Amino acid sequence: MGVLYLCPTPLGNLNDITRRVLDVLAQVDLIAAEDTRHTRKLLTHYGITNKTTSYHEHNEREKASFLLTELAQGKEIALVSDAGTPGISDPGYLLVQQALAAGYEVMVLPGPSAVIAALVVSGFSPHPFYFFGFMPRKKGERQELLQELKENPWTGVFYESPHRLRETIKDFCALWGVERRVAVVRELTKQFEEVFRGSFAEAQDYFSTAPRGEITIVVEGKRAEEADYSTGDPELVHGAVEALIKAGAGLHDACKGVGRALGLSKSQVYRVYHK
Repeated sequence: MGVLYLCPTPLGNLNDITRRVLDVLAQVDLIAAEDTRHTRKLLTHYGITNKTTSYHEHNEREKASFLLTELAQGKEIALVSDAGTPGISDPGYLLVQQALAAGYEVMVLPGPSAVIAALVVSGFSPHPFYFFGFMPRKKGERQELLQELKENPWTGVFYESPHRLRETIKDFCALWGVERRVAVVRELTKQFEEVFRGSFAEAQDYFSTAPRGEITIVVEGKRAEEADYSTGDPELVHGAVEALIKAGAGLHDACKGVGRALGLSKSQVYRVYHK
């Protein structure tokens, strides 16, 4: 039976790769890469000459069938994205799902992730947190999402393109308030790496022109002092629990997370939520 390896690659600095990932990339029969030209630079840097094939958002369904056929022949395949861990916001989920359904072994190797790196460098509480991925491109859809998440007491992590950053910050200001704290993490591990920390009002002034590079936004969850949650106000607690459920949490975890953030027990939140 073939094996599919999920191999994280550097966010920018080519030294940020594990010895184990390099060993796997050198030993597999085929490397499925989001951009073969980009991946070839990494492979050449480490003297790896293995065959590559493209696997990206525009061909992932048809290419998944080809890769499953290769696995059926007992071949070992490494999946990589341009940067970070494949399958987070890059192609990979479909292939993993189909490989597991077909009974093939799927192995993940630890390594770089922009989500985790940005979260821990932000200075905000990392537990609990939620990751959304790329913000909706359309203004109306983006504002609808932010309206749903505004009561969430968890730290939120989002990806955004540099040319939409200013509009997204403007939407955060309008819907979440100018005083909510944010960290904008840009060009992680690269020469011009930058971490902005401050309020949304300060971020709006700081990014008066569109920046360059990869952007990760880390937003502090709604704090207890922004609204009197400690009284167990049903409307406010209900909104916080609903926000976490919409972000993908189950009711148990949502009540536990809201309680932890607001100084209430899980049972207190549960009772208030069901009033």
